[in-house]
Amino acid sequence: MTIGAGTTAGTGKTALVVGATGIAGSALVDTLAGQGWTVLALSRKPGAERPGVRWLSADLTSAASLAAVLGPENPSHVFFTAWSRRDTEEENIAVNAGMMRDLLAALRGKDVAHVALMTGLKHYLGPFEAYAAGEMPDTPFHEEEPRLPVRNFYYAQEDELWDAAAGQGFTWSVHRAHTVIGHAVGNAMNMGLTLAAQATLCRESGEPFVFPGSETQWNGLTDMTDAGLLAEHMLWASTTPAAANEAFNIVNGDVFRWRWMWPKLAAYFGVEWEGYEGAPRPLEQSMAGREGQWRDIAARHNLSEPDLNRLASWWHTDGDLGRGIEVVTDMGKSRDAGFTGYRRTLDAFIALFDRYKAENLIP
Repeated sequence: MTIGAGTTAGTGKTALVVGATGIAGSALVDTLAGQGWTVLALSRKPGAERPGVRWLSADLTSAASLAAVLGPENPSHVFFTAWSRRDTEEENIAVNAGMMRDLLAALRGKDVAHVALMTGLKHYLGPFEAYAAGEMPDTPFHEEEPRLPVRNFYYAQEDELWDAAAGQGFTWSVHRAHTVIGHAVGNAMNMGLTLAAQATLCRESGEPFVFPGSETQWNGLTDMTDAGLLAEHMLWASTTPAAANEAFNIVNGDVFRWRWMWPKLAAYFGVEWEGYEGAPRPLEQSMAGREGQWRDIAARHNLSEPDLNRLASWWHTDGDLGRGIEVVTDMGKSRDAGFTGYRRTLDAFIALFDRYKAENLIP
């Protein structure tokens, strides 16, 4: 286990994981249940049954639904990992801040000790509408940087969290992750499964595995966040007094260049590869219309998910790999507070691909 010093045992505590079937949420369910917590797993649709986990079904955009479902429950710790993508940032703010506000209102008067909120590096890069477009802090990103002068649903979520903490008496933590890879199906932002689907499609059709992004991303340094490490970080902050009422970056702890990583991912899948060659080659274009090809692959290999749209989020991977700036993240604040967790990103990719194969998501 790689959780840092100061962590207390979870036995006897009850965790509410919001967004429990997503990349971060499912890793939290695994981590918490594995350490003996009672887990209330909240999602629109229930996941797999397992000891120590009880599934709750609610519409996060409905205050009445949340109040009804959470009325009988009394969690000691809350882990909020859900979000809903809308067409504009104003809509993102209204919906996502509203989900946070309504969930915490439904827990008013209960014995909540800590609420951990997952956000991301759009805190520093700006929202989708102005992503990496305006003036930003220099890299590596540090938590003490002031907010950008733009509307951002991450900021609105933080404000709701802080207001509720002041009124309801719990401690809080914010966890800013960078390109989370983990196990989830039907997720809107899943680079790991997206690249696995791309490589599989390329191998099956004899095409090269083409890097879709920018020259800067191909040659520059970057980092990522493994979902299991994110779960450990959120658990650590929620049970470590020195980490209370703080915002933290959370990345694996290593840095790499895609020109080094891409050939290694290609080798795993047994495909030829092409790097950056003069201009980005977005996946939304090169992978468009491949749904029928994936259904054929799924039928031939008896895969568990024949719907490509539930596996690949081309737009999100294009956004991450198409940026024109180098993005690296400082972990010094977490280290100083006692968190020593680490992942080697290549190992995280390989372990994830192995799991996808074991669960019959890719051939």
